[in-house]
Amino acid sequence: MSLPPPPPAASMPDSVVNCAAYDRNGERRDITLDAISDVLEVDDGSFVWVGLYEPGEGVLDKLQEEFGLHDLAVEDAHHAHQRPKIETYGQSLFIALHTAQTIDSHIRFGETHVFVGPRYLVTVRHGASSSYTAARARMEREPELLRHGPGAALYAVLDMVVDNFLPIVDEFSNALNALEQDIFAEEFRKGTVQKLYDLKRELTRLRMAVAPLQDILGQLTRVRGGLLDEEIQLYIRDVHDHAVRINESTDTLREMLTAAVSVNLSLVTVRQGETVKRLGAWAALLAAPTLVASWYGMNFVHMPELHGRWSYAVLVGVVGTVCIVLYRMFKRARWL
Repeated sequence: MSLPPPPPAASMPDSVVNCAAYDRNGERRDITLDAISDVLEVDDGSFVWVGLYEPGEGVLDKLQEEFGLHDLAVEDAHHAHQRPKIETYGQSLFIALHTAQTIDSHIRFGETHVFVGPRYLVTVRHGASSSYTAARARMEREPELLRHGPGAALYAVLDMVVDNFLPIVDEFSNALNALEQDIFAEEFRKGTVQKLYDLKRELTRLRMAVAPLQDILGQLTRVRGGLLDEEIQLYIRDVHDHAVRINESTDTLREMLTAAVSVNLSLVTVRQGETVKRLGAWAALLAAPTLVASWYGMNFVHMPELHGRWSYAVLVGVVGTVCIVLYRMFKRARWL
């Protein structure tokens, strides 16, 4: 059975990035929000895929009316500060994910909220998040996979979310490698510690986005009730494996950053110790002639050697000898 005829053209809200119906053969047909209920009335194996970006309450209320979304899930989707989670509402799921994107050489974090039911998938993006147009295009090129319904669309979205973390992890690794020369530089640079701190802070935020994703994907591989068939769960399991590897890479980088900060601070401490030793050695060299000069600079009338013919020369020689001996001792001890 084919999809119902398209409704009259109507203007779509700017927050609606995509609204399309897919038949059982994976063929796409763009529709309006008002036409969603018409598509769902016909039980022909089709489903609706809607993509939103920072929608207003009116758009979400409209989708709640069309799909019968749960009030609590819609309330969560209104707010962009949800923890990563997956919740079940009857035969539908609500999933909150954290996403990441590199903008102007800085990592920006956002959120994606996903409503998935037997015949629909709705993605709601907030903040920094790549459009899922590429995921839709991929599914449209693989109609045999799209025949699995909303589960296949959900897999495409999750796979794209996880894959977007890969280049970010690579950027962290390259940035850390670039900082190695600064870490072992002869001169202390305050900017190096600042860069290391910024990297570790952003890497911690990245881990907070990736780590919960493992639990969400793990739960999806165990979903029962027909929402995700066994074949799609195999694909979800593959995405879960990618998420685990990204999380392990993130943990490794965090450990390396912690070690880099410790090494940098240790090198600074060692260099400061070397400086203190040099200053101490020069102070000792200056202390010997200062002591002798201050001793003979006292204003006493009767002092030995004051009237000797060679007293001055002998005193200079003694002071010079003491300084030379001290210099060699400090040089041998590597204080100079």
